[in-house]
Amino acid sequence: MTEKEKMMSGEYYNAQTLELINERNKARKILNKYNKELGVTPKKTKLLSTLIHTKGTFVIEPPFVCDYGYNIEVGTGFYANYGCTILDVCKVTIGDNVMFGPNVSLYTATHPLSLKKRLEGLENGKSITIGNNVWIGGGSIIYPGVTIGNNSVIAAGSVVIKDVGPDCLFGGNPAHFIKKI
Repeated sequence: MTEKEKMMSGEYYNAQTLELINERNKARKILNKYNKELGVTPKKTKLLSTLIHTKGTFVIEPPFVCDYGYNIEVGTGFYANYGCTILDVCKVTIGDNVMFGPNVSLYTATHPLSLKKRLEGLENGKSITIGNNVWIGGGSIIYPGVTIGNNSVIAAGSVVIKDVGPDCLFGGNPAHFIKKI
């Protein structure tokens, strides 16, 4: 298995291979162009569509940062406010009509607890799935492996380390169930 195949399947891999470095650099070139000027235009959205998979209309306010882009799929009506970061070493699936406040971060990347493996330069990832009609408040962080159910709301500043069911309000650090909505 190549390091890229290991990465995408969630196994330990070495991110410093030439293939992965080149793919991150390709994404950075597109993102630099996208982020160069403020505002969103159809031309800029089309440029971003060469990097991420989309099912329809979407808006991502610059600046936007990701690792590769090709592991991100956004539904129609997706909106991300300024400063969105998506570390997409594994699949990130975002449903329809999802809104992110400013500075929302999704981290699929993680590192081993074992010092020996970390010193070997190994890392891995876990996919993130966000359902339809979800609102994630500004400054929230979504951890590797988390699924957020349809129609849920994550309060601003939350750190989501476990799955969120549908129709729930979660908030805090770490985020916890607040109520059904």
